Amino acid sequence: MTKITLITGAYQSDRCGIAHYSMCLRRELAQYGVESIVLTTKVAAPADETDVRGVVKDWGLTQLLPLVQAIIATPTDLLHIQHAAGTYSFERAIFLLPLLLRICGYRKPIVTTVHEYGWWEWQPPIIPPQMMEWLKVWGQKQRWWDREDGFLLTGSDAIITTNAAAEKVILQRLPHYANRLHRIAIAANIEVAPIDRQQAKQQLRQHYNWSSDALVIAFFGFLHPVKGIEYLLSAFAKVVVQNPHVRLILIGGVESLALPEAQAKQYWNKLQGLITQLNLVRQVAMTGYVETKSASYSLSGADIGVLPFNHGVTLKSGSLLAMLAHGLPTIATRATPPDPDLSDEILEFIPTRDVEALTEALLKLVCNPQLRDRLSTTGRLFAHRFSWSFIVKQHLDIYQMLQASFAN
Repeated sequence: MTKITLITGAYQSDRCGIAHYSMCLRRELAQYGVESIVLTTKVAAPADETDVRGVVKDWGLTQLLPLVQAIIATPTDLLHIQHAAGTYSFERAIFLLPLLLRICGYRKPIVTTVHEYGWWEWQPPIIPPQMMEWLKVWGQKQRWWDREDGFLLTGSDAIITTNAAAEKVILQRLPHYANRLHRIAIAANIEVAPIDRQQAKQQLRQHYNWSSDALVIAFFGFLHPVKGIEYLLSAFAKVVVQNPHVRLILIGGVESLALPEAQAKQYWNKLQGLITQLNLVRQVAMTGYVETKSASYSLSGADIGVLPFNHGVTLKSGSLLAMLAHGLPTIATRATPPDPDLSDEILEFIPTRDVEALTEALLKLVCNPQLRDRLSTTGRLFAHRFSWSFIVKQHLDIYQMLQASFAN
């Protein structure tokens, strides 16, 4: 039986998408007899889960040695690091982990999943920029480190990326590591809960005291300043003028690792203030954090999905896949560069940060049930390609390949 050690920056699924992903991955691996131990921070480890261990105070440099000691002391067959900068509080010490493990005699396969890449480089104030740039380029050419993640990728025996944009940048910077690189897309961040569609529609409208013929537009995911919600509210206010029967529901909480409690409360109040200012109190509902089943029922009861992210939407978005899996015809902002796996056959694309374009797209779907039906069908078919059964089998193939390689 294979047993793996999983390193995660956090393990609170209600506050972190990567934590939720890690939980789902562990659940699916267990179906194939793969046991897993999670090593994370003491504050993030649940007291009632013996296989989730808090071994470090934080992700700073002083905690690297306790982390290395914990990994070496944990009897597993493979180490798998889940990395996204925010989950490690934007600390860079984790980039030294593979190097230190090898120096300390660790001889088991190391896998790193890179959830984000290509935007976050280090520029320490004590090193002149020109010298730092030379060091970054020189290290990459020597295949010692990469300019963004230090030894994290070059020290891993397999690199998994979840999206085409990250894969492209990694290949540009580390072409000699192409044989180690694997792309495994994420799945929807919630499953479709079984419910009759008409029943879901009726329940949603009754819950918010909306008329039975209301057409409901849904946003789903953490409510963060980068999600373009202010643009959505401004556009929706214009839509309501022409279509008074339309309603908007914002499904999701605010507090997360990216937006801690004080900032989250401030942003929640800002959104509520904007809703009042736009005279939309009766037309807009904000759910706050809700359990998976409740979120799924709301998505099943809605008519249109919208994700107006400020930086555009890619397949990194579990919220996008959830909307498509629920059959919602979805409007999304186009990323730069565009995600090659997302086409106009699947989504109604609009530019980022453009209230007029968003208003036009919303009106287009509100007034065109045939277009809604077509996007619903193509989106649902597309989402079927991203299942956890497929994702876990790809992971198992990588694990087995590495174990066989290390055994020889």
